[in-house]
Amino acid sequence: MGMIDDVYDQMKTSAKKAEDALKTTLSRIRTGRANSAILDTVRVDYYGTMTPVNQMASVTTPEPRLIMVKPWDRTVVQTVDKAIQAAGLGLNPMTDGEIIRIPIPQLTEERRKDLVKTARKHGEECKITIRNARRECNEMLKEIEDAGEAAGDDVARALKKIQEMTDQAVAEVDRIVSAKETDITEI
Repeated sequence: MGMIDDVYDQMKTSAKKAEDALKTTLSRIRTGRANSAILDTVRVDYYGTMTPVNQMASVTTPEPRLIMVKPWDRTVVQTVDKAIQAAGLGLNPMTDGEIIRIPIPQLTEERRKDLVKTARKHGEECKITIRNARRECNEMLKEIEDAGEAAGDDVARALKKIQEMTDQAVAEVDRIVSAKETDITEI
């Protein structure tokens, strides 16, 4: 049973990694509220090194519709401002010399629909990853059976359990995507 348990562990790990990646990806999708995670992909040329904004500035959300970025080095305020504008996030930062204020505009109905489609697409990609993990685990179980290292009944039970784990993981992905859709469509 030790090898079968290893297959279970691999399935759990693969599903967890896929769900975590989905959560990270969805956190970067802009909703109508301020979320500092949307700046995670913004890189700034800081003395020749492309540095993430959150590693060179304090990023806060003091109000539901405002992100504030306060670079620790005042000399890079304009550089950070330009990087945020160039990131293609649809944000218009305002600078007062020390602090960059980024108001989060209200989303249009059309933009909300596009964002929901994007969230669903990422959810579907995550489900595909989970199904691929299931296929790999099923192949490993069949190899274990062919090698005579486990009885046919044990492998059949294991295949059923792998399917149950897959179904649970897919249901969790649906729940995550649904929560993000609610976030996006909420006014």
